[in-house]
Amino acid sequence: MRSFFLNLLVIFSSFLLWQSCASKKAAITTELPKVYYPEEVDSAKIQYLTSFTTSFDIEKKQSKFNKALVGDVGPRAINKGYGVEYHDSKIYVADIGIAGFDIIDLKNETFTYFVPQGRGKLKGAVNSCLDDDGTLYVADIGEKKIAIYNKDLMYMGQIGAQESVAPSDVNVTKDKVWVLDSKNNRVNVYNKTSKAFLYYFPELEEGDEGWLYSPTNFVVSKDKVYVSDMGDGSVKTFTHTGELLNVTGSFGVNEGQFIRPKGIAADLEGNIYVVDASFQNVQIFNKEGQLLLFFGGPTGDRGGLYLPTSIAISYDVKRFVKYVDPRHDLKYLIFVINQFGPYKLNVYGRVELKQGK
Repeated sequence: MRSFFLNLLVIFSSFLLWQSCASKKAAITTELPKVYYPEEVDSAKIQYLTSFTTSFDIEKKQSKFNKALVGDVGPRAINKGYGVEYHDSKIYVADIGIAGFDIIDLKNETFTYFVPQGRGKLKGAVNSCLDDDGTLYVADIGEKKIAIYNKDLMYMGQIGAQESVAPSDVNVTKDKVWVLDSKNNRVNVYNKTSKAFLYYFPELEEGDEGWLYSPTNFVVSKDKVYVSDMGDGSVKTFTHTGELLNVTGSFGVNEGQFIRPKGIAADLEGNIYVVDASFQNVQIFNKEGQLLLFFGGPTGDRGGLYLPTSIAISYDVKRFVKYVDPRHDLKYLIFVINQFGPYKLNVYGRVELKQGK
């Protein structure tokens, strides 16, 4: 009889231990709550999807065999990212900390550094743009030039090094290279093939409404040029020939105002997304300049921002649909760089509630 109760006690203890382990495993694998802006899921417009900080966030875990051969390989990290671009399933982060780029290849699940040497060496790469064929144009404010690399990252030449410029951002269209010259407070336009200087704007004087006081970032859409002017606390919209169309925002601490506007992007609907490094958020305005909503903020949590600088939009959503609530459709992606904090590159999605949900 004693052995019967002893066996029963062992079985019961094993059951409790199994239950404890099961509950711990469930706690470990529990999905983190999704983050929305606004907070209500049914009315949400922006959803925080994921983030990248080190190679461990994208690359597969090192195998025991590989570890035995080469030793324990530590993570590669985004050091001090500033600019961000997306092209052909790759995220390009202009990293001041390594005088080059962090390249996150989503298709091949790799994280690599691009630190060019020789004639193509970079000193202060802050922003970049990729042409349709994969050509990389880099705004190097340290070397005062636009450095150009082909799709295989071979150095192909430069723009602006012989001029007195301070390029803080670059955009590329079908036949032009657009350079934001923060030293001369203007946008310089070059022929993409010959690299010859074509014109600049605005041709104004300080005090005029369209004058650029301290331009930091810009984006060129199909028919407009949007410039974030930190010296004026605003975003200025021009035609491609330099005619001022609109001024959005002003210095202040209220919604729709700015303290340190930096990165800027535009979606296909004409909405503009403006990073504010002081508010540590992104404000979204429609094409009339009306504030729609903002997201991020200095929360320190998932979805929050920590000294953000740059922003990019992509409609290549297929690799991020898995993060989206099934009740929503993912329309496009929003990449935002943080210079500090635990999440260096945040990925957000513009979401819409599916019909009938």
